[in-house]
Amino acid sequence: MSDSQGQADWGECTIATCSVERSIFQYRPSLVANSLFIALFGISMFIHIYQGIRWRQRTFAILMAIGCISEMIGYGGRIMMYNDPWSFTAFIMQIVTITFAPVFFTAAIYIQLYKSILKLSPSSALFKPALYFQIFIPADIISLVLQSVGGAMSSQSDGSSKTGVNIGLAGLSFQVICLFIFVVLSLVFAWSYRKDIKAGRATTENLDGSFKWFLGFLTLAITLIFIRCSYRIYELSGGYSGPALHSQAEFIALESCMVIIAVYALNIGHPGLVFDPRKGATTSAGEKNLHRASESSVEV
Repeated sequence: MSDSQGQADWGECTIATCSVERSIFQYRPSLVANSLFIALFGISMFIHIYQGIRWRQRTFAILMAIGCISEMIGYGGRIMMYNDPWSFTAFIMQIVTITFAPVFFTAAIYIQLYKSILKLSPSSALFKPALYFQIFIPADIISLVLQSVGGAMSSQSDGSSKTGVNIGLAGLSFQVICLFIFVVLSLVFAWSYRKDIKAGRATTENLDGSFKWFLGFLTLAITLIFIRCSYRIYELSGGYSGPALHSQAEFIALESCMVIIAVYALNIGHPGLVFDPRKGATTSAGEKNLHRASESSVEV
């Protein structure tokens, strides 16, 4: 039922019959901004596919492409809400896909820590390098499942299910916790690696300019996604009627811009710059470790 003072029911209103303040967002999503983000994610996706083929980084390219496609679907839903702010289908389309899309980006990032450790100094790692992605990838899947289940429950209840919101929120929170632990483990490895270099147990042979460039942009992407996930927890903490859901400027600044910059950062600092299997002979110990791992396990 509609409330004469508040939000109208899904599908009850149109732009011609009701004020946009009675829609769930209380604003019309920007047609220009959302169209721009669709174009930007599409361009980045094709660049990632090209880079993945060129530098034989297939898994990374697939994960980035799936994430970009999810983002484009989500922003397509927001364009639908520009035309009809009371469209429940469009609302669920955008809330679900934009919320879980970065899970694919973080999965792509997690694999890079494993590969970096193999290339630089496996002995400096806190535990066996393969465990880094064997722990974080399943954790990412759990986060994806929770966010998807939360979205599905919301779609079945016309958005009224607080349980659905809470499950989705749990998925986001779990993702932030995993990212935080990932950052801590990365810093622990960096500290241990530096200590081993000083002690003569490791070398800087593979830590060249290209690798530092790659690590710099990887760090930027992780930081931006962490900020974005923290914002989404804040946004959804009030449910689908919370005040944070009503600010388009916050959404664009802390969701859209954070993620699109992160995606392009991973284009600029692409892992193919340092992990291309065809790039020179694998003469160093780190490169031999990486080469053997690529041949004996799933391609990462």
